[in-house]
Amino acid sequence: MSKLYRLGFAGAAAVGLTAALGAPAFAADAAAQVNSGDTAWVLASAALVMLMTPALGLFYGGMVRQKNVLATIMHSFFLVALVGVQWVVYGYSLAFGPDKWHIIGSLSWVGLKNVTLLPNPDYAATIPHQAFMIYQAMFAIITPALITGAFAERMRFKSYVIFMLLWATLVYDPICHWVWAPGGWLRNLGALDFAGGTVVHISSGIAALCCAIMMGKRRGYGRDEIMPHNVTMTVLGAGLLWFGWFGFNAGSALGAGSLATSAFVVTNTAAAAATLSWCLIEGIHRGKPTALGAASGAVAGLVAITPASGFVGPMAAIAIGAVVSLLCYCAIMLKSKLGYDDSLDVFGIHGVGGMWGALATGLFASKLINSAGNDGLFFGNGSLIVAQLAAIAAVCAYSFIMTFILLKVVGFVSPLRVSKDDEDVGLDLTQHGEYGYHLS
Repeated sequence: MSKLYRLGFAGAAAVGLTAALGAPAFAADAAAQVNSGDTAWVLASAALVMLMTPALGLFYGGMVRQKNVLATIMHSFFLVALVGVQWVVYGYSLAFGPDKWHIIGSLSWVGLKNVTLLPNPDYAATIPHQAFMIYQAMFAIITPALITGAFAERMRFKSYVIFMLLWATLVYDPICHWVWAPGGWLRNLGALDFAGGTVVHISSGIAALCCAIMMGKRRGYGRDEIMPHNVTMTVLGAGLLWFGWFGFNAGSALGAGSLATSAFVVTNTAAAAATLSWCLIEGIHRGKPTALGAASGAVAGLVAITPASGFVGPMAAIAIGAVVSLLCYCAIMLKSKLGYDDSLDVFGIHGVGGMWGALATGLFASKLINSAGNDGLFFGNGSLIVAQLAAIAAVCAYSFIMTFILLKVVGFVSPLRVSKDDEDVGLDLTQHGEYGYHLS
C-alpha cells in the first residue's frame, strides 16, 4: 500500500514530482508549494469537524433524561478544550511525529516544535503542516467524545476528565500512529482507513463497550422507563453531524479535487441509504419508523462509510449503508439480552458500524477510485481483507484492554460513578450546579 493513499491525487502528484526532480522533500522554498485552494478546503473541513463535537453533544443530550442534559452536552463540549490543548502540547507529536518502533511518534514535535507553516510531504504536500495538524486535532477531539454516550447519566465529572486525558494519550494517539503515520505497523501491513473508521469509530466503540460493562447499569435500568427527553434535539444533532461529516470524509483527501468530490458523494449516499434501511427495518419490526431511528440510521451510515469513503464508488456506498443499519439495529436489540447498559448505543452504532465499514473497505475498495489505495476482494485482491481483519482485531484488543486498565487506575484516584443520591437528583445539578431548563 502506498503511504500516500490519504493525500489524494494532488498531494501524491506533488510528492512524486519533488522526488523525480531530486529536490529535498522539505525545501526552503516549500512555501511555493502551498496551494491556496487545498489549504482553504482543509481549514474549512477542520471547522466542519470541530462543529461535529458540539453536534454530538446535542445528539446525545436529547437522548438522556432532562436532569442530565447539560452534563451530557458538557462531556462533548469540554473535550474541545481539553484535547485541543493536549494535542498541541504533545498529542500531535505522539500520533504523527517521527516513528519510534512502528507504534508511537517521538516527542520531537512537542509544543508544535518543527511543525511549521511549510508543507510536510509525508502528510500533505500542498498545505501547511499546521493546517494538517489542526485538521487532525478535530479527529482527536471527537473520538473520546463518542465514548461518553456509553456512561451517560452516571460518571463523576472529575473522574471523566482524568480518564479522557489518559485515554486520548494512551489509546487514541498510538492507534492513530499505527494506522496513519509513516512507519505505523498497521499502515505498513496494508490496512486502509481513509477517514477514521478504525482509528476513530472502532477504538471509541470498543472503549464504550468496556466502559458500559465496568461502570454498571444506571439506577432503574430494566425496571423504570428511561426515555429520551428531547428527540427534536437529537435529530438536530444528527443533522449537524451529517453536515460536519463532509469535512470528516471529503476533507481527508487533504486537497480540493476529484478525490474529495468522490468522498463527498459516497458519504451522502451511504448516509441516505442507511437512513432508508433503518426506517424500513424499524417499520417491519416495530410497525412504524421513528425519528430517533432515522437519526440513528444516518449516523450508522456515516460511520460505516468513513473508512471506505476515499476508496469506493456510489453503488458500493449504497450497499455499505443498507447493510450497516441491519447490523447496528440487531446489535442494539441484543444489548438487553447481553445485560450491559450502553446508555446511548455507542458500541452498537460506532463499534459495530466501524467494524463493518473497515471490512467493507476490504470488499469494495478499488484503485479506479483511488490509485494510491488498493483493490478489495470484489476487485480480485483478497489480501486486503486479511489486512483489514488484522487492523480490526488489533484495535479492538488494544482499546478494550487499555480502557479497562485506565478505568481501574482512575477508580483508585477518584470514584468513577456518582453517588446513588446524586444519580437520582441528576448530574446537571450535582456535577455542575445548574439546570438545563428552568420551568415555571
